Amino acid sequence: MIKKGAYAFILLFTFILVSCGTRKQAVRPDLKAAKAADAMANLSSKNLYRFITEWTGVKYKLGGMDKSGIDCSGFALLLEKDIYGLTLPRRSRDQAEVVHKKNRNDLKEGDLIFFSFGGNEVDHVGVYLNDNFFVHASTTRGVVVDDLNLPVYQQAIVKTGTLK
Repeated sequence: MIKKGAYAFILLFTFILVSCGTRKQAVRPDLKAAKAADAMANLSSKNLYRFITEWTGVKYKLGGMDKSGIDCSGFALLLEKDIYGLTLPRRSRDQAEVVHKKNRNDLKEGDLIFFSFGGNEVDHVGVYLNDNFFVHASTTRGVVVDDLNLPVYQQAIVKTGTLK
């Protein structure tokens, strides 16, 4: 009986040692947040940096136009007006009509990116920063800097461009 118990103990002990050896040694840091921070740090316009910093985290509110809540087209409208002195229509689908279409690979800071998450029509807009990052008013997270390479965005992009 003791031999069976010792055998079971040795087997269990060996299993524990082997399983501990297969664990990852270190948790990888959040590269997404670090890359978004780099995109912000690399902005050529310090006014744009300040604008985004002041608005980051403001909650989403359909039709909103202030820091109590804002929607994507309102955020793009205010950003383009305050930073570049440009006028945009209020709705994202109308904003898409007033831009010169541009290849995604040629986007520059301040260019607009239009998405369709609910069909064929434009229903979301963001502002390109650099290194495939953009800022927008997310319906779930409020104003945030996001990675354009994420599949959810890649699949939904319908137009990119510069204001006419």
